[in-house]
Amino acid sequence: MAGKSSSSARTIDGKQVSHSRWVHWIDSRTEQPETASDEAVTYPQPDGSTLEKGTMVNPETGRETAYEEVWDDEDPAPTTAPAPEQLCVVLRHDGGQSRGLVVRLGRHVQGLVRSGPHLSLERWEWRGSRAVRTARMGAEELPCEETLGRAYKLGDQVTAGSRTWTVVEIA
Repeated sequence: MAGKSSSSARTIDGKQVSHSRWVHWIDSRTEQPETASDEAVTYPQPDGSTLEKGTMVNPETGRETAYEEVWDDEDPAPTTAPAPEQLCVVLRHDGGQSRGLVVRLGRHVQGLVRSGPHLSLERWEWRGSRAVRTARMGAEELPCEETLGRAYKLGDQVTAGSRTWTVVEIA
């Protein structure tokens, strides 16, 4: 899933935590992402990880269900590819009946596109001196490999298969 999040600081049991809410724009588990959101409170852990405790609708049961996840933060590492200074690039496809996002963070890039019930995704990683695909599902082409190998400007457009993707964020 991908979308937008908002967070606010809170104190729970005398500890400073963060309450976050995610609104999904695209989701691998539903064709109606606007109905899928989740909320959680995150707790810093002594080992530097973050414990996330929240609730979200279980797509199999349709019921609000509690969950827990543990996250480890990593600093994004640059690549030796062209434009190594661009650590974050986000491309968006919005074709009405189809939606997709491709996100590059350092040496990793991941993309997801949904067209009705059809879902495709890819994950790529920069290894040594080249891009390597580490996961793929579905038949649609995504601009993941290209995202690791070139510099972008905001508003640039990229074509992959029959879809046009627009660069909406660079950092």
